[in-house]
Parts: sequence; C-alpha cells; structure tokens
Amino acid sequence: MSEPFAHAFDWARRQVESGALPTAVLGVATAAGVQALDAFGATGSRAARIDDHYRLFSITKPLVGLAAARMIEMGLATPGTPLQSDVPEFGRNRDDVVRLRHLVSHTSGIAEPPMDTAAGLEAGLLGERDFAAGTASRYSTIAFEGVARMIRARTGRVWDEAVADTLAGVEASGLTLDEASDPHHVVDAADAGLDLQRFAALRHPGAGLLGRAEDLLSVGAALLRNTGEIVRPTTLAMMLRPLTGDIPRLDPYPAERGQDWGFTWNLRTRAPGLIDRDAYGHGGWSGAEFWVHPTVGVAYVLLTNRAERPTVNADELDNAVVSGV
Repeated sequence: MSEPFAHAFDWARRQVESGALPTAVLGVATAAGVQALDAFGATGSRAARIDDHYRLFSITKPLVGLAAARMIEMGLATPGTPLQSDVPEFGRNRDDVVRLRHLVSHTSGIAEPPMDTAAGLEAGLLGERDFAAGTASRYSTIAFEGVARMIRARTGRVWDEAVADTLAGVEASGLTLDEASDPHHVVDAADAGLDLQRFAALRHPGAGLLGRAEDLLSVGAALLRNTGEIVRPTTLAMMLRPLTGDIPRLDPYPAERGQDWGFTWNLRTRAPGLIDRDAYGHGGWSGAEFWVHPTVGVAYVLLTNRAERPTVNADELDNAVVSGV
C-alpha cells in the first residue's frame, strides 16, 4: 500500500500478523470516494477479501439513525416524539416519558438484556427500568428496538427496509440481514458468550446488519460531501449535536472515555487518544470501526471478527488515517 495511508494499512497488517486479529479489511474514503482498500489475514482457511461481508454489530445503530432522521425530515416525528405514542404497552411499566431522543442517545433507561436474548426483542424493550429517562447515560442496544417500532408505525417500513430506502442514493447495496451473504465468523463469539445463530434470528435493529467495507465507505463519502444524498445538511448537524451533556455516564462508557452521544452517533469530542477530535462514527462488538472526520475530510472502515481484543488500540489506527490526509 503506497502513501499517503501506508501507516494505517501497516497497522492493520501488524494486528493480523501478531495474531491480535484474525482478519482485517481496511478502507479509507474522502468526499471523492474510496481512496484505499485492502484485506489481510484469514478466518481458518478462508482468506479475507475486500468485498467480503462482516457482522457490523453496533455500526447498525447510526445506519438506523439515518433512517430515523429521514423520518423526521418527512414530518412524521420529532426527536421529542414519545415511544409510548407508538408502543402504548411500553408505558405501563414506566412513570416517565421515553422519547426518540432518549432511545438514540442511550439515555432511555431501558435495562439491557443480552444481544442474543432468548426472550425476544419485545420482551427486552418492555423490561425493567434502569433509571428515569434523561437522567443518566448507559449504553442500550435494545433501545433500538424502540426506534424500529417507531419507524414501522410511522413509515410503514420495517427497519432494514427503511435503512435501504435512506441509503438508496449511495452505493451501499450490500447492507443486509441475509445470512446467505456469508459473513466471516466471529472466531471467539461462543467464548465471549454470544450464540450467533440465535442472535442472527432476532434481526436486531441495534446490531444485526451485515455489510462490506465498500458499503460503509460509500456512506462515509456521502456524509463528507454533505449535499443531502442521505439526509439534509441541517439534519446531519442535528444528529451531531451532543445529547448527553453533563449527566452521569455509566459503564461501559464512563466520562473518562471522552465522548458524547448525539443522535445515534458516537461523538469523540473529548477523546484523550485522538489527534483530531472532530470525529463521529461507531464501533462494533467484533472489532468493526466506522469513523468520519469532517474537518480533516476523511472517513475509514475497519472490518474484523474477534470480540476480545485486549492488545488492539483503535485510536492508533484513527491517528494513522488522519495523519495520512
């Protein structure tokens, strides 16, 4: 890989050669499109290729967020619309009001079940309260079942169809829930406590999408252009406004991690390890990373497949990408 992003691709290669990651597909884009893309390593005997599908896990969240933002643009909801308006049974166990903005910013206070919960997503959504909405922030994947229910009630589209509609103007056709896309297996999923088959059957709107690096790079390039291909510039600005403020930050995202939650985006405005803090994006449980740096003008994607990565510091990769611009 030639300059200017050689250091970033060297980083990915080192993670694979050291055994820290089984595979790595790394891609970098600017507003003009993909600038570099390469694949390293293998899952067993299957060599990684640049067009392979991977499980995106929580990178699903901001993609669903873009569909929810488009719903707002259509005049079908606002960030203040209560979940109880579309899921009346939700309110039976709560004396507070959970709004769309709470669901997308991890401030809903919905207690988190396992991602592969045998009870199903609805049971998790209607489960116990962790705290009153808006009073604290704790990461909640199940809250996106609430977002999905609101999208379905107000647009008539199930969440993955709404995501496809929202991204129809960019080249992201590989985003799917279809296991026939043959995503790379997460090599330590069982050891980490996740039943992948049961998880996939849930079609989880907070973590279920499968995708290729080129799909996310197309989204990143469009967001850098910010010309309304996905959402309007004013809508993207709304999504990037911090929604967590100075409220208590509960594990696994305590205050010292240096980030805020916007409208589904992780805003790394105070991240101590980054060269450039004008960054938004999301990570995924098995090591996937998708980040956009609008001031620098670059977006990048890392797809991989190991849940436990104690020696991998993705801030190193971020800094290498940013320094290559």
